[in-house]
Amino acid sequence: MRNSKLSLSLAIIVLTVLIIINTKQCLGYRILGIFPMNTRSHMMFHEQMSKGLARHGHRMDVVSTFPQKKPLANYTDLTIPPALPKLVNNMTFDFYKTNFKVIDQVYFYAHYLGNVLCEKGLKTPVIQNLINNPPNDPPYDLVVTEIFAAHCFMAFGYHLKVPVVGLSSSALYPWSNDMIANPPNLAFVPNNLLEYMEKMNFWQRLYNVVHTYYYRMYFNYYTSSQNDMIKKYFGDDAPGVRELEHDLALILTNSHLAVNGPRPTTPALVEVGGLHIQDDDPDIPADHLKWLNESKDGFIYFTFGSMMQIESFPKPVLDILYKSLGKISPIRVFMKAPHPEKLPPGLPKNIRTFTWMPQLKVLKHKNIRAFITHGGLMGTQEAIYSAVPMIGMPLFADQFINVDLYVSKKIAIRLDYADMTEDKLDAALHEILYNPLYRKTVKKISEKFLDRPMSPLDTACYWIEYVIKHGNKALRSSALDLYWWQVALVDVYAVLILTAIIIAFAAIAIFQFISNIVFPSTTVARSKKNN
Repeated sequence: MRNSKLSLSLAIIVLTVLIIINTKQCLGYRILGIFPMNTRSHMMFHEQMSKGLARHGHRMDVVSTFPQKKPLANYTDLTIPPALPKLVNNMTFDFYKTNFKVIDQVYFYAHYLGNVLCEKGLKTPVIQNLINNPPNDPPYDLVVTEIFAAHCFMAFGYHLKVPVVGLSSSALYPWSNDMIANPPNLAFVPNNLLEYMEKMNFWQRLYNVVHTYYYRMYFNYYTSSQNDMIKKYFGDDAPGVRELEHDLALILTNSHLAVNGPRPTTPALVEVGGLHIQDDDPDIPADHLKWLNESKDGFIYFTFGSMMQIESFPKPVLDILYKSLGKISPIRVFMKAPHPEKLPPGLPKNIRTFTWMPQLKVLKHKNIRAFITHGGLMGTQEAIYSAVPMIGMPLFADQFINVDLYVSKKIAIRLDYADMTEDKLDAALHEILYNPLYRKTVKKISEKFLDRPMSPLDTACYWIEYVIKHGNKALRSSALDLYWWQVALVDVYAVLILTAIIIAFAAIAIFQFISNIVFPSTTVARSKKNN
């Protein structure tokens, strides 16, 4: 009896110790998310990642300009003022021309979305409080932040002595691969600032290499000023921005092999394309839903994303849209216009405008037939998820390569607003509406896109938890410790070539030596003749 009581007491003690040891895992980790850029399309990805971690039981403190409209368990908003002009539903055609057609895009990213965002964001009271008075009840276990241009915020990992995970709402830009020594695969993967080039020839591969390395150096040069900002706010001993980039534990990127194609990657790069696709938006408003339900001949969904104002486009472009879209009646067009009163008169009767809509629910509607889009990755992934063919009109950033990639896969048709004519738009509409190839192909790609061992969100949560458990070096590539010429094996190839040359010269010398011994008379005669 006494032994039984002793065994029971020991069991209780062991169980208590195990409970104490695993309390942190049971309660979840505390994670700091820092997303200061006030662009809604980027925040869609980061917000769903943060909400997913909160639903997995982790405590999320999220710095952003987009607080939640409804409280969410385990999710605390740390709202900061926008560092840049409002971009949601506020980008006019004139702004687009000035900042994306005249100013170099990479400079725009590096300066405005990088340096300016760091300079203004780091001095906000919320960020300053996190730097000077970080919580310790409990302390943070991880920092999650966007990798795009404002990489100064990675310094929170150094400051809090925790791993940093980078989120990329697109496929990696040219300057991102180096952070985790991910091979860029430039022989067959064009960087996403270019238009898509399938099966590149020599000159295209040459241009891809030169373009990629030029803009990588260009970006690094313009963002080097973030070094001073980091030292100003985190101390003189803080690492520089390039050192912080190379200390990333993991990058989660919004790409997937079904769309972007298979390619070799380092374990520290995990593809979670479509992570933002969560059907948690409100329902389609009743009046709009009734109109869509009554669209017996189907409808086209038309939007240029969360920023662009279609009503601000030049009148000749809008005239073409009016004429071509009016011709396809009784097929209807559901078009986003943040300020419909600014549209020119004469809107065709088959077009209905809206200012905001739960996009995924529209794309999944039974009567949808096609999607006219600017080619933003978030929206086009939702279209692929919903198996909807597209007409793409790219404007900036990765939209060109996105649309061209979809064109190559026969799930989209590309048009450029600058040289668009009524005939070209008529032809594109007829092709996307009546050629069954596009819908058939997009269904196949959609099936591949959805066929995964875990959902994108569960995959992301797993690897984030993995990094917290095992440290920021758990997925680190040894290539980060080598120079570029060592990674490319330039030194090895040089030695091999030099060895081959020495062997060749040695073989020739040996052959001549043997020849002189075996055929001495021939050698002497040849010498006399030469004299």
